[in-house]
Amino acid sequence: MAFETVYLARHGQTEWNVEGRRQGRLDSPLTPHGLLQAQRNADLLGNHQIDAVFTSPLPRSRRTAEILAPALPVEVLNDLAEIAHGAWSGLTSAEIDGIWPGMRAAREQDKYAFRFPGGESYADADVRAGRALAEIARRGARRPLLVSHEMIGRMLLKQLGVADALHLGQPSDVVYRVGSGGEIDRLTAAE
Repeated sequence: MAFETVYLARHGQTEWNVEGRRQGRLDSPLTPHGLLQAQRNADLLGNHQIDAVFTSPLPRSRRTAEILAPALPVEVLNDLAEIAHGAWSGLTSAEIDGIWPGMRAAREQDKYAFRFPGGESYADADVRAGRALAEIARRGARRPLLVSHEMIGRMLLKQLGVADALHLGQPSDVVYRVGSGGEIDRLTAAE
């Protein structure tokens, strides 16, 4: 793919992030702090020459994208949606452990292949991430901003050649800048 630089941002903090609930394809609103994170990231990105903005269809990402790049049209790509958490959507770790004892520990043994009950795996999302990046490249973007979620973000990083992407976290106050050779910088705004 012929990207010069790709910027990856996660949506701002949500109410369910605060509660420790898995969102997956469900949604919860941005908190006031999440809105502030998005604005700080927008200020941070103001001097970068972003030429296109693509976002997940989920409202938390769409709202963040609108804040991050108010001067550019925001294009929705369904393949940027978060990994579907299936039956775990909306639940806390304690609730999951009560219903599926030991399953979260089993997931740790092979996160990439583990499929959430009734949902997706990282392997499934990896395919979607590749499709999303191919579509963005097809549209001619050279320095796109992608606003999505932590888990699909890991697969986007993997597709862009970032080593050990599966183990990277992406806080809502960090924007990753990925160069054409897979080199990665963490951009953070001053608190």
